[in-house]
Amino acid sequence: MARRSLSREDHALWDATTRTVAPLRQRRASRPTTPEPEASSPAPVAARRETPPVAASSTLPTLAPGAAPGVDRRTAEKQRRGQLPIEARLDLHGLTQDKAHRALARFIADCESRGLRNLLIITGKGSAGDDGRGVLKAAVPRWLNERELRPRVLSFSWAQPRHGGAGALYLLLRRRR
Repeated sequence: MARRSLSREDHALWDATTRTVAPLRQRRASRPTTPEPEASSPAPVAARRETPPVAASSTLPTLAPGAAPGVDRRTAEKQRRGQLPIEARLDLHGLTQDKAHRALARFIADCESRGLRNLLIITGKGSAGDDGRGVLKAAVPRWLNERELRPRVLSFSWAQPRHGGAGALYLLLRRRR
């Protein structure tokens, strides 16, 4: 498709329109591939919130959907097939990222304290406008690898269609000792 140059009227209209627009609030920064050096002074609260999560320990591998490093093969296969009984579920539809993150952390802590292990986290699949890449669908696996949650989580995998398919996760928590 050929590009058309703008007329003077178009430029004038564009300039008038852009003068009345206020910028949107900044989105969270994407995760850098290499860690940044620490600053000598403590980072402000807003900057600390956007830093990438750090693994809880070097002994805990990073979790990925379907990979179950601390689970025997039979249990991992049952989880992947949705054959383990779901003991609790959390629906994050309609929540902002901050509210969803807090709700997920509270939910996991609550389930852990009650001795529940097999959970269903419903994130949603995303809207047609974002090409099916839901914000929460992408964020929840990242959050499960954060310092606060990773020691509690044994494995997770995408749910079967009857439980929400790609818009939900089966989550297996560690046993309480």
